Parts: sequence; C-alpha cells; structure tokens
Amino acid sequence: MEQHRTRPPSQARPRRTPPLPPQQGRAAESATVYRAAARSRRPVPPFVLALRRSPLFRKVRQARQLPLYRTLRRMPNPRLTGLGSGLFCGAAMFLLACLLRVLFGGAASLVAYGFLFLPVSALTALWVRPVDLVTAPVGVPIAFAAGILPISGGEGGLGGQFMGLVTALALHAGWLYGGTLVAGLIVTVRKIRLMGQRRRAKAAPRPVSKANKARRRVPAS
Repeated sequence: MEQHRTRPPSQARPRRTPPLPPQQGRAAESATVYRAAARSRRPVPPFVLALRRSPLFRKVRQARQLPLYRTLRRMPNPRLTGLGSGLFCGAAMFLLACLLRVLFGGAASLVAYGFLFLPVSALTALWVRPVDLVTAPVGVPIAFAAGILPISGGEGGLGGQFMGLVTALALHAGWLYGGTLVAGLIVTVRKIRLMGQRRRAKAAPRPVSKANKARRRVPAS
C-alpha cells in the first residue's frame, strides 16, 4: 500500500523589514509649509484702508465702549430674509401711518411719518440676514410708498388716491432719500465687517490633526 508523505507544518518565519527612517523632520517641514501657505492674505482694498483711517471710523470704535452701545447690543437681534425685511418695514410704516392719522392728521402726520421712517430703515438694515443685505436699500423706499397711503390726503376714487400718493412722495422725498441712505450706509458697514471676518477666518492657521500628519508621511524607498 502506498503511504502518503506528510510534511510537518512549517513554522511561520517573521519577515525582516528594514526600519523606516524617522519622518519627524519631514512632517514638521510639511506642517510648516502648510501653515505658511495658510497665513497668506489678500491685499486690503484702498477703500477699506481709507475708511479705517477716517475720523468717523475712530469715533465708531470709541462709541463701542459707551454704556448705550452695550445696552443696544443686549436687545433682540433677529435675522430676517429679504422678503421678511420688506414685509416688516412695510407693515411697520403702515401701522405708524394709521396711528399718526388718528393722533395728528393733516401735514403734521406726514412730517412725523418721515421722521419715524429713519429708525425703521435702520432697524430693517440691521435685522436683515447677511445673505440678503442688498435687499434692504431696495425694500425700504417701497415700504415708504406703501405705508404713506393712509395719510397721503387723496380724495375720491382710485385716481384721487393715486394723485395724493404722488403728491405726498414728491413733497416728502427728502425723508425717502434719507431713510434709503441710512439703510445703504448700515448695509455697507455690515458688508465690510463680514468681509473682514471671512478674511481673518481664512488667514487663521488650521490645527493639523494626527490623521493629516500620517497622510503627509511618505515611506522612504
């Protein structure tokens, strides 16, 4: 009878691999290059530099230390969309016009309406969210024209109401331009601050994790 030859199980021999050279210097060098690249900043526009050097900007920075500024900072700070900011301004001006018609009536209500339009425009520009900053100066004059209807002084049918609205807008266009200018200035300042925050966030060095360090290590051939 034939007997099958059996071999004893061969013992697994450990593989001898040459030790890898230390990669600390290379990892540190790559991390240094990464941080140096992250610190590169874009040149600041000349308009922003001129605005920072102006005395008005210095006064604004000094006003932040006043108690009134801190009190205003504690007030509610909602974030409205573009449509929401327009609806807020229009509804606020319409309610104020109705209230002024009941209290004063006549030409005095139009003057008070124009004066109250300035703080409402400022609140609209402050409360609109950063994505919809452009909509604030556009929606503010529309809200002024829509809210002035109760005190425009038009009589008769639709034609008389329209003529009264046009007359009121023509006589009190200064308040309209003033409120739009206030909203535009506030939106411009907010946009400049937002650009500065984004630039500082990009220029800030990011923490290098252990996984990124391990990926940067290249085995020596």
